[in-house]
Amino acid sequence: MIRVLLADDQHIVRMGLRAVLESADDIEIVGEVETADGAVQAVQRIEVDVVLMDLRFGVGASGHQVESGAQATARILALDLESAPNILVVTNYDSDGDILGAVEAGAVGYLLKDAPPEELIDAVRSAAAGTPTMSGSVAHRLEYRDREAALSLSAREIEVLQEVAHGKSNRQIGADLFLSEATVKSHLVHIYNKMGCGPGRLRLQLHGTPEFCDPPGRHSHHGHRSRHGRHRHHGAVAVCPGVTSGRRGSLPRRRR
Repeated sequence: MIRVLLADDQHIVRMGLRAVLESADDIEIVGEVETADGAVQAVQRIEVDVVLMDLRFGVGASGHQVESGAQATARILALDLESAPNILVVTNYDSDGDILGAVEAGAVGYLLKDAPPEELIDAVRSAAAGTPTMSGSVAHRLEYRDREAALSLSAREIEVLQEVAHGKSNRQIGADLFLSEATVKSHLVHIYNKMGCGPGRLRLQLHGTPEFCDPPGRHSHHGHRSRHGRHRHHGAVAVCPGVTSGRRGSLPRRRR
């Protein structure tokens, strides 16, 4: 059974999520909390495989802004737990800041609350297995944003990015492109700055899709070198399967 904790400040939302998920034979709701901090405390008391985490919990009883779902996600993943749960964000918010904040915090999936019941159930199963997932509309807008950013990359930076898309380490990239490891790191820093992100952001778009790094009118001279590179799902420059319009995309696979 997949043990799920619901974290949302609206009781009616938790009721709806429970009703959908309990229709699946392999999912069990083991707890509900109405605050982000409550989720952090709960995973230390009970065994949880997946936390369904809202992003915004509104103003608490004290009248002050309470902890966000992204902050709670980072706290949960920083805990010294024997088996840390995977975090699946389920929210109404799809701004770039919300999405990227959750991903950088370590969420394995990002789903909007208007997702069909079967998509929610599939997403929970994927999250339990550590398999990344994301709502199609969210994936599409991030893909478009990052394609625009890729237009500003130099030819060499695109070559490095293509190697990253195959999950290669800095050392492997250097060997393929005849660069020192320090030079590869320098190119990656420039890429992160130009695209306005860090490694976590790139994980959303690139793994297994080197063609994403070929904006119109630009082509790499070394793209063929990395066709046989092995895919990796961890490490400083690991990235994940790209996303296409109209289907669920992917986030970085987390190791259990």
